[in-house]
Amino acid sequence: MTSSDTTDRLDSTGPVERCPSAFPYWQASRSPRVRRLRRAVRALTGFDLLPSDEQARALCNDLYSGDPTAERFVDEVYHGGPGAERGREMLELALTGGIDAVPDAPEAMRALFAEFDTVPDWVRPELVEEGAAVWRRWGTMLFSFAGAETLEIYTESAVATPLSLAGGYAGDNALRRFLETCRFWMDVSEPGALLTPGSRGRATALKVRVMHVSVRARVAGHAEWDSAKWGLPISQTYMLLTLIAGSVTPGIGLWTLGYHTTPREIRALIHFQKYMGYLLGVRMSWYPETIGDSVRALMTTVVSRSHDSGEYGKELIESYPKAFAPRDGHRGLTRLREAYNYRINSVYSAMFMAPGTRRKYSMPTVLPWMVIPIVRFPLVTAVELARRFVPGVARVHEKIMVAHRENWYRAQMQGREAQFDASGALRR
Repeated sequence: MTSSDTTDRLDSTGPVERCPSAFPYWQASRSPRVRRLRRAVRALTGFDLLPSDEQARALCNDLYSGDPTAERFVDEVYHGGPGAERGREMLELALTGGIDAVPDAPEAMRALFAEFDTVPDWVRPELVEEGAAVWRRWGTMLFSFAGAETLEIYTESAVATPLSLAGGYAGDNALRRFLETCRFWMDVSEPGALLTPGSRGRATALKVRVMHVSVRARVAGHAEWDSAKWGLPISQTYMLLTLIAGSVTPGIGLWTLGYHTTPREIRALIHFQKYMGYLLGVRMSWYPETIGDSVRALMTTVVSRSHDSGEYGKELIESYPKAFAPRDGHRGLTRLREAYNYRINSVYSAMFMAPGTRRKYSMPTVLPWMVIPIVRFPLVTAVELARRFVPGVARVHEKIMVAHRENWYRAQMQGREAQFDASGALRR
């Protein structure tokens, strides 16, 4: 395929192979530079950086795949029949009391809950709980790492355009929407959250799923969206990459800050994320089940970047650290906490963005604040070792981290509550 192709073609077995033109995986994977790198890594480690062609085709095709079950629900309930307000009321009732609590539930809603309430045979509850416990142990560090690593992908219009149009992560709204995402992470990682019917974690997951559908539909129909370039907004593949960004990526990356996440724990995170993804409507043609396959799936994006987000990406990237800056009128301990959050999140943004990417944007200075994670490293390492080898420490440590993340969230939200509602109009 060439960059001028529509990137729909027949492969050797016949089915249509699709790949958006702004995701030039096939051209990139066959370039001399990537071929040399792939051969060198394989020779040194035995590890192949990229997936098989069959797996890569599945990932490319799923850039055009959405969530038909939830999309039908939104179309028939929110945009038709009962309407958005009644639809939200029905959703709340069903999440609290089950689908039978809504006797007039439309068939599309019953189909959604039939799927949502079914626990697949592949789910291993003990691994789901073990993965959730890792998130609890990381506390607010998960928030900081996830927020910082996401900046790197805002260079891609396929990601930046939906967020820019919806307005949630841009400008003054950046902190509010990021905190809603933090609430989601907290809710789904509470003990038993994903496996207990009627739990807040499951309710939050379905609300986020519906929110994704709402944004996807409005962005896909917008004049600025080009499906030939980018596929479908909030596609299956980008949802998968978000799951990897919450499991393998922090599991490996947080070692740089002293957090000792073992391969077993990362595998538990992968399983936890897979089931969480199922609740969010992720139905991949190929889902990576191992650390190696997750890295290879991530590498498809790394080699396929177009850096085409322009001003939209610039706004998103530069808004993130600024969102934590001290707010006007705040004094004393509150202002001190906000100043620390601003500086430390600026440092993490610098650590987990590629230097070449960061230089293209106006980002806060990190000196002398870069010394903070260096000074904290021995303490974090000591706690991690004590948690692993001293009886009782792990349980106490988890309680402290859970309390801290809740207190941090409440201080940032200042009495507001997360809404998980994307029913408003797009910015433009």
